[in-house]
Amino acid sequence: MAEAQPDPQLGRAARRLMRRQQHAALGTVMDAAPYVSLVLAAFEFDATPLLLLSDLAQHTRNLAGEPRVSLLFDGTAEYPDPLAGPRLTVLGRAERVDDPDRLGRFTARHPSSAAYAGFGDFHLYRVAAERGHLVAGFGRIDWIEGSELRFADPAPSLAAAADDIVAHMNNDHAEAVTLYANRLLGRGGDGWRLTGIDPEGIDLRLEGKTARLDFDRPVLTPAAARAALVALVQQARDQEDR
Repeated sequence: MAEAQPDPQLGRAARRLMRRQQHAALGTVMDAAPYVSLVLAAFEFDATPLLLLSDLAQHTRNLAGEPRVSLLFDGTAEYPDPLAGPRLTVLGRAERVDDPDRLGRFTARHPSSAAYAGFGDFHLYRVAAERGHLVAGFGRIDWIEGSELRFADPAPSLAAAADDIVAHMNNDHAEAVTLYANRLLGRGGDGWRLTGIDPEGIDLRLEGKTARLDFDRPVLTPAAARAALVALVQQARDQEDR
């Protein structure tokens, strides 16, 4: 019997769900029992989750004895019946990383964390996903291998230019960023800002509100990112004119 082939659409759906969430439920092991806590989450370019944890927190002490974790990303907030909404459990191992670029992605996504990110007792962890359990609604349940949860192309040139792209859009095209939020995502308010870009979309923030805008197709270079962002502006203006 032929082995079932991975469905790339499942991995894409799981990444879209993850990248839209600002926080997750973190499950660690404490005295051979599950311990669950709330954590802020950011993501590497390939959608690997990033967590900024205090050494004093119970979940961090748990990781010192057992690095295996689970993360629940809950996309059910807008559903009258939460069990009809999507959620994803990621199983993997938490690994401490000392990387200014990754930390910068985290603090850009969560500006309030910049106040304590430099403290000696706070450290960044990446969760190397081994499997994911995606529940997309009633009867729509799939296991996804870790390799499928990660975006395959590291897009090094886009990663190197990401900070400059975000700064350029915020400083020189702030009106376009607000158009993205207002017209393409139906989010109100003026003064939206980009907080990040990756091959699959952009992240936006206005004070305590956040939003995610996915690209129609992967963007792997700065030139492709510029073309995609310009096309989104035109799409937003077309909607404005209707």
